[in-house]
Amino acid sequence: MEESVSGFKTRGGWVDAVEHGERIVRALKDLREDDESVSLAALEEFDDWRPKSHERLDEDVNEKTADQASVEEGEGEKAGKDPDEDLQTAGEKLTESYERLEDEDTDEAVDKWGESLDYVARAADSAGRKAVRKVEDAVYRNVMTQIAPYYFDNELVSANLQRVNGDDRPEYIFEINVNDDDLKIKVSNKLADYESTVDRWHVDTEKATEAAEAAEGVEAPEPESEADAETT
Repeated sequence: MEESVSGFKTRGGWVDAVEHGERIVRALKDLREDDESVSLAALEEFDDWRPKSHERLDEDVNEKTADQASVEEGEGEKAGKDPDEDLQTAGEKLTESYERLEDEDTDEAVDKWGESLDYVARAADSAGRKAVRKVEDAVYRNVMTQIAPYYFDNELVSANLQRVNGDDRPEYIFEINVNDDDLKIKVSNKLADYESTVDRWHVDTEKATEAAEAAEGVEAPEPESEADAETT
């Protein structure tokens, strides 16, 4: 691993990239036990995105990168409403507005008219975001990954992963930057501790238990969600 101002970088095979991600996540999790200012949500986002031993770069990491890079949801989407639903509600508000005018309730009619316009705008926003997201996803998956690294970025870390050699013996460069400088120093110290205390890092692997369960007629025990840095 190389350490610089821009972050922590490793170059090697897929297992090396996976291990690098695991070490950074483990360091951040250990540090969060004493410092809750480390965002759990941001850490979990990165933990989900980082490459895993059972994944493929061009499939799994590609898909996760496209997902996290896409346009965020608008207010309508966050409320669980399709554009058609918002347009229907806008029509209802408009009808109510005319009814208030017939009753000579001008103020209420204006309010309902304003609500109708809000729903129309929200429907247009949702439709626009979905259209952009669809194009963006297709462009990213089929074009951007051919000319740029796979990347991740949130408030906690910025990372990029790229394949640099051919298919016979592929090599990967995985660089992770911790955005807060003070936290970066603490992560560096944690990584140094792991180097002196961990003889061999055991890369987490996805366990296939369905066959064993079917053969033995029992449920397999739940795997530990986190590896212990002192023993792996």
